Amino acid sequence: MSNRIYIYKRYERFWHWSQALLIITMMITGFEVHGSYLLLGFKKAVQLHTLAAWTLLTLWAFTIFWQFTTGEWRQYLPSLKNVGAMIKYYTIGIFTNSPHPFRKTVVQKHNPLQRLAYLALLAFISPLIWGSGLFYLFYGDWARFGLDQSLSLEAIATLHVLGAYMITAFFFIHVYLTTTGHTVFAHIKAMITGWEEEEHETPKGSKAH
Repeated sequence: MSNRIYIYKRYERFWHWSQALLIITMMITGFEVHGSYLLLGFKKAVQLHTLAAWTLLTLWAFTIFWQFTTGEWRQYLPSLKNVGAMIKYYTIGIFTNSPHPFRKTVVQKHNPLQRLAYLALLAFISPLIWGSGLFYLFYGDWARFGLDQSLSLEAIATLHVLGAYMITAFFFIHVYLTTTGHTVFAHIKAMITGWEEEEHETPKGSKAH
């Protein structure tokens, strides 16, 4: 037996997939700029990386406006309630077919562990990667902005790469967790259609209809 709930609104799905595409673009071009491989060429990689960064910032501006006008920002308020149960599920329960301790609703789309992860992303990883990225991009204007010229560009670049590794790790963990639904593609399908389909166990001795 399954129960379908309309969880993800149209704009929510749009910004999610747009953000994913832009982040993938920035990861590919960013690591090429870092010298990890040769794919597009340094100059083109820099241009595409910069364009994707500004596009993502613009998307975030619209999304923040949407979050606050719709009240969706409340979805990201952190909570420690049931965090232990979620950790136990992801480390043990998921491999023993234990029931999921959290059920999505329209007003609670993210479980407590997800909320803490998004808090870390917004409070630490994002400021690190965006702050260092903007410092790096406007290096030639540091004197005009009155910034300390003793600040090392190499140190800024190192911080940016550190942030890139963090956001890459976050990205792949996020992708992995999308496969932990009642089917491998259930969560991905929900983010495409907006409908979350939950599978419920049929009590023993009864028949499914």
